[in-house]
Amino acid sequence: MKDGLYWAEKLRKKEVSFQELLTNFEEKARKQNSMLNAFVTLMGNEAREEHQKDTDLLKRPFAGLPIPLKMLGQEKKGWLSTSGSKLLRDHRSSRNSHFTNKLIENGLVPFAQTNTPEFGFKNITDAELYGPARNPWNLDYYSGGSSGGAASAVASGIVPIAGASDGGGSIRIPASFCGLIGLKPTRGTMPVGPSGWRGWQGAAIDFALTVSMRDTEKLFYGMRGIDSAAPYQAPEKAWRHEQASQKKKLKIAVVIDSPIHSNVSHEAASAVEKAHDFLLKQGHQIEMISYPIDGKELIASYYMMNGAETAAMFAGIEQGLRRPVERNDMELMTWGIYQYGKKIPASHFIHALNVWDRAAFIMEQLFTEYDLLLTPTVATTAPKINDDLQSPEIRDALETSANLTENELHHLINQMFEKSLEITPYTQLANLTGQPAISLPTYLTEKNLPLGIQFMAARGREDLLLQIGKLFETEYGFCLPEYYLEK
Repeated sequence: MKDGLYWAEKLRKKEVSFQELLTNFEEKARKQNSMLNAFVTLMGNEAREEHQKDTDLLKRPFAGLPIPLKMLGQEKKGWLSTSGSKLLRDHRSSRNSHFTNKLIENGLVPFAQTNTPEFGFKNITDAELYGPARNPWNLDYYSGGSSGGAASAVASGIVPIAGASDGGGSIRIPASFCGLIGLKPTRGTMPVGPSGWRGWQGAAIDFALTVSMRDTEKLFYGMRGIDSAAPYQAPEKAWRHEQASQKKKLKIAVVIDSPIHSNVSHEAASAVEKAHDFLLKQGHQIEMISYPIDGKELIASYYMMNGAETAAMFAGIEQGLRRPVERNDMELMTWGIYQYGKKIPASHFIHALNVWDRAAFIMEQLFTEYDLLLTPTVATTAPKINDDLQSPEIRDALETSANLTENELHHLINQMFEKSLEITPYTQLANLTGQPAISLPTYLTEKNLPLGIQFMAARGREDLLLQIGKLFETEYGFCLPEYYLEK
């Protein structure tokens, strides 16, 4: 398979040059981007200059493989840093993020930036600044969000690995919609800073979208590290299990029901049921359980954090602009979240974080009994580009949201996200508890659209997620995009 390590080996053996490979990726990007809208910048000349300066790339794990960065938080000095926002359309980074530097240390060379929704607030990618990112499996559908451009770039075969990030499912959701592998690592394992350290109070984390477990594993262990200044630190067991002997028989809890009691498509349920049967045949112990957390309370705490973080973000932006931000500076959903955040008292914000801590305790207790938790990644396939995930009434209310009370805004934000959340109710839990989770591409629907299954593990137990991923890859088979299927 032409995954990242395939090309790294070609580069290392000098069977292909960096210039040839980068040109190949650029040509594919230019040819397909008018259909996909995956890329928002191509920075090939800058990548060539960086490659010429770095003489040790061939000694590193990915040997000079070109990689696109997500246009949200993955900063490169001098490059645009818009976060998908028209307010920041001309903003450029003054320095590299630590995550970008770590990618380079692993032999990856940034050469482009991918599409994202404004400030990563959505499970689809449709920024007014850039337009919708389309799904290579069917261009009438979204590729997901907020790492939608990254997913489109990988699923189309333009690149085998793309930088991505996950604050509520933004790696795993597009992975499910596009037939990719999407790992969200344990909180505190990936580089943060120097511009931002807390990432939605630790809910958001950078990593990548991939097509092979070997790429996923190599990248995870290469990127993993602790910065002494980072406010969140992964538990020590995260470092102990890399070389641990694999458990031959795992105890796996399974949940299919939606945590918010919404509908789950028969195909999403079938994806989990088939995985359940496969795991039983492999000799693993499987138990169906009830969802262990109050999903509605958890999502309410998530929205509260999001509002407060957005208010703080715009306070900083206003200092830079030297003027107040206005409705026309941002998209309508962003305006509503911002108004909500300005009305949230500190006591309510602290309560929201306490909800996260209780959920984390419950889940860590669950993982003393079970090795893994299996759920659908999403409740249904990707929405269509022309699907309306809101209503005129909600949009009218958002326009006047500055006049609403905190309680009124609380209900409005829940209504605003309701249809979107019903599509993707499973992923937020891992972000708020800090635990790792992975979406595996195991299922195709009758309409030939991918659906993933999700495994969660205790903090620091990526080794178990990698183990189960390899099992499905080798013995069950992944439903990957056509480009990566063996010819």
